[in-house]
Amino acid sequence: MSPRYRSGSTSAGTVIAVIADVMAVILGLWILMYLLDANRANDLVRFVHDAANWLAAWSRDLFTFDEEWARVVFGYGLAAVVYLFVGHAIAGRLRRH
Repeated sequence: MSPRYRSGSTSAGTVIAVIADVMAVILGLWILMYLLDANRANDLVRFVHDAANWLAAWSRDLFTFDEEWARVVFGYGLAAVVYLFVGHAIAGRLRRH
């Protein structure tokens, strides 16, 4: 395979890995802000919360723990782990081809 095409797939893999990392950071940041009882009237906190809600829409109500903090940690944490795993798996496959 020509180096030109290999370089393109490496770049695509890197972009996908970075996007997965950013998504996981946003979710992790929301978990941290929630646990530290961040001021939800703050614009940054609202932005992170809204973005995390969108990213974890499929997983945030998956668990029914009695404690709300456990629902937040596991619901948003699961989404972060899945995005990291899937994003880096796709990036790795692109880098190999």
